[in-house]
Amino acid sequence: MNITSQEYDKVIANCRFLFINKMNDYGSAWRILRLPSLTDQIYIKAQRIRSLQENEVRKIDEDETGEFIGIINYSIMALIQLELGVVDQPDLNVVKATELYDSKVKLTKELMENKNHDYGEAWREMRVSSLTDLILQKLLRVKQIEDNKGKTLVSEGIDANYQDMINYAVFALILMKKF
Repeated sequence: MNITSQEYDKVIANCRFLFINKMNDYGSAWRILRLPSLTDQIYIKAQRIRSLQENEVRKIDEDETGEFIGIINYSIMALIQLELGVVDQPDLNVVKATELYDSKVKLTKELMENKNHDYGEAWREMRVSSLTDLILQKLLRVKQIEDNKGKTLVSEGIDANYQDMINYAVFALILMKKF
């Protein structure tokens, strides 16, 4: 578990670095995005990963790394939007946005550690393509919950699904040794 925790932190450090740099470039323009828009952005990234995994020919010389990082960062943005709500104008500076980012990562990592304990790090035996499929499945669940106006009868909420997507994307990057 200690190795997983260290690898997790390295992956998140890379994602956080990119998040901060984009905050410096663009500010918090993402704060105007409604949850379905963030979900769709994550969906596009997951579909691109699947396409990269399935297609033998690539017209752009990139691997899945950037897309998994995007899934992590957009999912964290979605968790922030769930907490703060959508705004009409960007309203967060880099410091406040980073504090919120860190708080969402902390909760998500705690969830990972608890599940990892119970599942015995079974994800280490999985294929990256399976993690991609699980992310896509979570996205379809989130879309359905969004279409149901956030109501569920017996299922976990949207936030848990975003957290799972973050953790699956981190696991994929660890398995790809991209940290």
